[in-house]
Amino acid sequence: MNDQAPQRATLGVDIRALRKARGLTLSDIATKLDRSVGWLSQVERDMSEPTISDLRQISECLGVPMSMLFAHSAAPAEEQGYVVRAGARRPMGSGEEGLIEELLSPDLSDDFEMVHSTFQPRSRMQTPADRPTQEVGYMVSGQLDLTIGARHFTVGPGDSFRIKQEVYHWANPYDVPAVAVWVIAPPVY
Repeated sequence: MNDQAPQRATLGVDIRALRKARGLTLSDIATKLDRSVGWLSQVERDMSEPTISDLRQISECLGVPMSMLFAHSAAPAEEQGYVVRAGARRPMGSGEEGLIEELLSPDLSDDFEMVHSTFQPRSRMQTPADRPTQEVGYMVSGQLDLTIGARHFTVGPGDSFRIKQEVYHWANPYDVPAVAVWVIAPPVY
């Protein structure tokens, strides 16, 4: 049993988790940013605060929206690392394709992340995803059409599915939103 207190959700913790999930080294990112490895290491340990310009470049290197790096909410100290309140979920992604995502995990420091996804009616993924992840989804409501590899499925409330390092695509051609909870390992947002 691990008696250590969880690591507090911080900008540095998330940057480190995202960098590691992408298999990037401090040197890889520092070179792209034209910064020193020492500076980036200090940012990841919350000993140095990056500028807005630095955050823009870091988010580009990590392939995440800049808003993901800003969205830390102030949870009560006794809840940090343990509880994410419904009104304090961190928004993820741009929502451009009709997909609204919120982080259910307290931060990105675990070996996985949990995401609440709402697929708007008549929305679809524009470009199939091909990620080095294992993902499991559980449908809360609505229906979703999935293509995983060469297989096609329609899933609805109570159904679950797994995507294991395969190309996938989703669509909600229906008139109601579809809601799913996803567990993704390693964290990619």
